Amino acid sequence: MMWVNRHRHTIDTLAPPTKRLFLGLGGSCGEKKLLAVIMSSALKEMRNGGEVSVTEDCSNGHGGGVRDFYGEDCATEDQLITPWTFSVASGCSLLRDPRYNKGLAFTERERDAHYLRGLLPPAVLTQELQEKRMMHNLRQYEVPLHRYTAMMDLQERNERLFYKLLIDNVEELLPVVYTPTVGEACQKYGSIFRRPQGLYISLKEKGKILEVLKNWPEKSIQVIVVTDGERILGLGDLGCQGMGIPVGKLSLYTALGGVRPSSCLPITIDVGTNNEKLLNDEFYIGLRQKRATGKEYAELLEEFMGAVKQHYGEKVLIQFEDFANHNAFDLLAKYSSSHLVFNDDIQGTASVVLAGLLASLKLVGGTLADHTFLFLGAGEAGTGIAELIALEISKQTKAPVEETRKKIWLVDSKGLIVSSRLEQLQHFKKPWAHEHEPVKGLLDAVKAIKPTVLIGSSGVGKTFTKEVVETMASLNEKPLILALSNPTSQSECTAEEAYAWSKGRAIFASGSPFDPVEYEGKVFVPGQANNAYIFPGFGLGLIISGAIRVRDEMLLAASEALAAQVSQENYDKGLIYPPFSNIRKISAHIAANVAAKAYDLGLASHLPRPKDLVKYAESCMYSPGYRSYR
Repeated sequence: MMWVNRHRHTIDTLAPPTKRLFLGLGGSCGEKKLLAVIMSSALKEMRNGGEVSVTEDCSNGHGGGVRDFYGEDCATEDQLITPWTFSVASGCSLLRDPRYNKGLAFTERERDAHYLRGLLPPAVLTQELQEKRMMHNLRQYEVPLHRYTAMMDLQERNERLFYKLLIDNVEELLPVVYTPTVGEACQKYGSIFRRPQGLYISLKEKGKILEVLKNWPEKSIQVIVVTDGERILGLGDLGCQGMGIPVGKLSLYTALGGVRPSSCLPITIDVGTNNEKLLNDEFYIGLRQKRATGKEYAELLEEFMGAVKQHYGEKVLIQFEDFANHNAFDLLAKYSSSHLVFNDDIQGTASVVLAGLLASLKLVGGTLADHTFLFLGAGEAGTGIAELIALEISKQTKAPVEETRKKIWLVDSKGLIVSSRLEQLQHFKKPWAHEHEPVKGLLDAVKAIKPTVLIGSSGVGKTFTKEVVETMASLNEKPLILALSNPTSQSECTAEEAYAWSKGRAIFASGSPFDPVEYEGKVFVPGQANNAYIFPGFGLGLIISGAIRVRDEMLLAASEALAAQVSQENYDKGLIYPPFSNIRKISAHIAANVAAKAYDLGLASHLPRPKDLVKYAESCMYSPGYRSYR
């Protein structure tokens, strides 16, 4: 009975029938059996007339993509739920559980019921007041990294308040939890590391990755974002410290796409790093060795992919993030036929850029096939965008994709990609080697190709020089210039440069945010071709449809849905993307389009198909409002 006595405060929160059943078992049962009796009895109580009514639709639904077993998201905000951990959380354990902690928002009754008296100051605050206070505090920080660490601290102690803040202040806080600040956070991750926010799988775990996955406390995982840290944004090899990227991406899956936080799992695969500065840094948190490559690397990834599928099932989405080019393309090609995989750098970037191009046609005129595209950068992002543009033109014109690729030209570090270089090219560049004389620099390529659209995905800043932009402006009445490289320091040019050098005629968008620019008395609001427009809604669409594979048609559907959300008011400001303030509505429409395509292709497993996919997507979204506790 010692365990029973130690946890009597937990037992006392149960309804009398459950409490009697529990105590009647006495000390002869093990702790696990006693806990199983508590949980099963309490759940039975909830289903059979308890204070929480979990309807059949809710308990079997897909709120954020995972079965809402405890009714936590089905309950309205005035209904009561039970804050389960491994037992009914109370006292300090409740205050230390970020999923259920409400800080000073616990009511007087909840403080009595859950042994919180004396553990909190007497004031009772609403969630709205907590949000106002937290935003006030965040705005006092002048250094973006300090805001980032404050947000991460909040996420670790009060999950719902964190997401409430992020959803209600998305335009202000997105640059804090995501690019550009997350880049600096990754560079300094060893110094700011406090507690693990995801799983670290290193070469030390080879042969036992399945056991490592079982260590993660959540079992119903729907989305995994995984990186090996070799190509973090435009910052290069950051090794194990790349964990900031999966953590940030999954925060946006929840805030922007409504996927429940408990169903998200950030993972970093640590195979070493070639970054000498990190290897010599006493605060570095990863393996201190050169990167594993070849067979050793492939075997670790193969074991990882197999273990994920075995442990979480066929429908878990695995998003590859910031892998180097030579691995990113191979992994996507190898596993796209056997797993539900998505590479945001290749496919997500392509989808969001295509959406911007489709929207821009209302400003520049013509069809996609009427335009000529020139890329600076022929890596994951550049070739991914180029391929999706070619597929969309092929879809619109019915021309073979081999023919539509000829409208698209790429420049890499050695110059324009042309057929005379074919033998020396990496395999993913070969489809873009067209007949043309060799051209060395970007400026000469612009003069030779005469593009209407210039896209930067090089990861090298200041490469769209004044001469390049002026040449684009001399060739086009409204040159479309997309400087996509992240973070801001790596952008090919700034918004101010694009507008000034084109004399206010450029249609500009970037990967990282820029402030509005005033030029000759007119204010220009630069657009942001941010992957965050696409991947949260895209992932939600896969989840609500129960998709088992990703296809290019789904990416096209996501692009078309995003382009359709640009209003005339946005066009009047020169914008080719809608404001992030409407991102949850945008994500619902993207999710609906992606889910519809999954059903059309016969790749959806959640049947029957909902009649209104937009409303269904909205109904599945996680809500960060506080719940009331028994």
